[in-house]
Amino acid sequence: MKKIFTILVLSVKLVTLAQNGAPANPYYNGFDWTQTGNTLKDALATKITSTHTNLLEYFEAENALQIADRDPSDPINVFLIYGFSTNICTYTNETNYGTFANWNEHRKRHRSADQPAAVAPNPLITECVWNREHIYALSLGTPALVTTTPGAGTDAHHIRTSDVDRNALRGNRKFATGSGNSSVIGANWYPGDEWKGDVARMMMYMYLRYPTQCKPSNVGTGSVVATDTNMIQLFLQWNAEDPVSQYEDLRNTYLGNASNTYGQGNRNPFIDNPYLATRIWGGQVAQNRWPAVYLGTETLDYENAISIYPNPTTNENVTISSTVEWKEIKIYNLNGQVRQTIKNPNFVNNEIQITNLTKGFYFVNFVNENKSVTKKLMIN
Repeated sequence: MKKIFTILVLSVKLVTLAQNGAPANPYYNGFDWTQTGNTLKDALATKITSTHTNLLEYFEAENALQIADRDPSDPINVFLIYGFSTNICTYTNETNYGTFANWNEHRKRHRSADQPAAVAPNPLITECVWNREHIYALSLGTPALVTTTPGAGTDAHHIRTSDVDRNALRGNRKFATGSGNSSVIGANWYPGDEWKGDVARMMMYMYLRYPTQCKPSNVGTGSVVATDTNMIQLFLQWNAEDPVSQYEDLRNTYLGNASNTYGQGNRNPFIDNPYLATRIWGGQVAQNRWPAVYLGTETLDYENAISIYPNPTTNENVTISSTVEWKEIKIYNLNGQVRQTIKNPNFVNNEIQITNLTKGFYFVNFVNENKSVTKKLMIN
C-alpha cells in the first residue's frame, strides 16, 4: 500500500504538490483550459507528445523506476504494483536489475488498504522479488509494443516495479471489473482496489501519447464511450473511484522533468487532474484537483458555493456549508483512501457536520450530476 510521509515532511511536501499538480505549473503555461471533449483530448495529446524530449531506452526506463518508484518514506523499498498485504510471495531467483548498489536486493512489504499507516507492517508478510513490467501485456498493442527501440514499449509512464509472481499471474489478460486485492477474474485481470486508478490514468496517458497503438478498448473489457469507441467506461470508473496518491504525484514530477537523469520531459495530465478525463469522455465524475477557475466559470460558481470551517483545525469535527445540493460527499486522505462517504447529504440551513476525523490532510470531494468539486481540509 502507498504510504505517507511523517508529519514534518508532509507539511513541506504539500506545498510542492500544490505547485506541481496545478495548472500554475510552468509545464501548462499557455494551455487553453476552456476546451472539452475531443478538442481537449487532441490538445493534451499534442502537449505530452511535443514535450516528450527524452525517449528512454528500455534499460534507462528500468533505471528510472529505481528512482521514481521508491517509497519516499522508506527509500530502501519500491512500490510493487498489484501487491497487497496478504499476498503470498514465493522467493524466486533474483534478477540483477539496476545500476545502483544493492538494488537487486530491494523489495517492498505490502500493506492493505484497511491497515492504518501508523501500524507497523505485519511481520508475517513475505517480501517479494521485483521486476520492471508494463502495466499491460505488450501483445495488446496495435501493433505489439517493443522494447528494442525507444517508443511506447519503453515509456516509463506505464512501466512500474512489479511483484514478479503477481505480474506473471496477470500475463496477457485484459483488465476487468472486480473488487478487493488483485486477482484473476475469469479470463481477465483485476489490478486491485489500490491500483486500479493508477492503471486507468496510465492507460489514458498512453492512449493520448500513442493513439493508434495503445487503445484502451484493446486493454480493458466492458462498454465503450459513445463519443470515443477506443475508450472504455471501466477506466473512467476506476479513475473516479481511486484518487491520485502522493506516490503518483512524485513519480509524475520526476518523469516530467527532462533535467532529471531519466526524466522524459512530459507529464501525465490525468495524474495532475483526474477530472480532465471527465471533461473529455464524460462518465463517472472524477476528482477535480484544480481550482475551478482553470476549468471554466460555470464550475467556479460551485466552487464558491462551498466552505469548510474551521480549516485548518485541531478539532476532529468540522462544518461544511453549501448553497448547492450534492448527491455525494467523499473524504479521502492524502494516500487516496476513502475515510467517509456521505450519500445524499442532509444539509440543515445549508450546513452539515462532519465528525470523527483524525489528524491529517484530506480531500473532500463533492459530486452532483456532472459537477465535481474538491476542497482541502487539514486537521492538526
